[in-house]
Amino acid sequence: MPRPPLPPFTRETAIEKVRLAEDGWNSRDPEKVALAYSEDSRWRNRAEFPTGRAEIIGFLSRKWAKELDYRLIKELWAFEGNRIAVRFAYEYHDDSGNWFRAYGNENWEFAADGLMTHRHASINEHPIAERDRAFHWPLGRRPDEHPGLSDFGF
Repeated sequence: MPRPPLPPFTRETAIEKVRLAEDGWNSRDPEKVALAYSEDSRWRNRAEFPTGRAEIIGFLSRKWAKELDYRLIKELWAFEGNRIAVRFAYEYHDDSGNWFRAYGNENWEFAADGLMTHRHASINEHPIAERDRAFHWPLGRRPDEHPGLSDFGF
């Protein structure tokens, strides 16, 4: 089943695709998120290389079991044809209450049906004090009026 918006992307549809991805990841629902990827989607995420939806679901399940109160912002960086580049930041805490902020870049490639076939992520993170958190919306979708990455200077 097609997953609009479909390539080739315009600036507007690329921004929409990025926001839909952000919303999905902020749901922290691995099965729902995996539906945005092709059955044979290939990822590079730090030192892990999941292939296919089952491995993606496993990866995301492990991720969100340890990255608690996860909140993510994605922003379009560039696009052309069936490819989109994004930058992102997310905050979470571990089970000991230690907070972290991660920054990264992703390169995405899509099939004609709008499913992502490739996701290459480069991510760096560092500990932050709870008082230095910037993402304070209720868990789930980031409100439209909440600042984006550029607003924070991230």
